[in-house]
Amino acid sequence: MSYSTGAIWVVIIGLGIGTFLLRFSFLGMIGNRSLPEWALRYLRYTPVAVLPGLVAPLVLWPAATDGAFDLPRFLAAVATVGIGIVTRNNLAGIIGGLAVLYLALFSLG
Repeated sequence: MSYSTGAIWVVIIGLGIGTFLLRFSFLGMIGNRSLPEWALRYLRYTPVAVLPGLVAPLVLWPAATDGAFDLPRFLAAVATVGIGIVTRNNLAGIIGGLAVLYLALFSLG
């Protein structure tokens, strides 16, 4: 199915306007006021929710193997979570997971 150039530009411009309005509704309208305590409490958990949402598809359905289970990536994910929990340090977990990934890829092929 092919789309005309005009239709593609309408979609791009529409998505841009929608994105701007969503961000403006939060930042532009209430950006100069402090948020209520309950909102700040929930916003603290945003990175904790977003990061697994970005990483989970890469572990469960890795593009490098066309969706087949991949032991090195699984081991790296487990190591990252384990190191992160033990050290309570995100950077240590990321570096540890990276090291485990490369060691597993090198040793397991």
